[in-house]
Amino acid sequence: DFDTAFHARVFAAFQEELEPVDGAVEVLKRLTAAGVPYCVASSGSHERIRVGHRKTGLDAWFPEEIVYSAEDVGRGKPAPDLFLHAAARRGVAPERCVVVEDSRLGVQAAVAAGMDVYGFTAMTPEDRLTGAKGFFSRMEELPAILGL
Repeated sequence: DFDTAFHARVFAAFQEELEPVDGAVEVLKRLTAAGVPYCVASSGSHERIRVGHRKTGLDAWFPEEIVYSAEDVGRGKPAPDLFLHAAARRGVAPERCVVVEDSRLGVQAAVAAGMDVYGFTAMTPEDRLTGAKGFFSRMEELPAILGL
């Protein structure tokens, strides 16, 4: 029962406490206006991603066809499989992809996939994101990093 009980507690906590990252919607608007394709490639399950997106209102920005989970591939992060899968599904060469990551394993996976990765340091110290091309602590900084 561990998985069932754990996910029930996580989803309950999401309903009580989860908020969107400040500035995330503005970044998504900028990406959309510039015609830049984007997606989510998360270690979480599809259900966990959906619950989080619904709670934060980000579900409008992420239709199911651009949400990728470690459930979709054989190996999760730090293996590059998830990022390579997302790039292939979006029809973008890995070397033309930029990954925004806040985890050590995610940075490792992006680097292994041959993608540029920027470390989001709002909750993870920069020294835990070794290998990232650059770092930012506020989502408002991302458009300038991306040249938007």
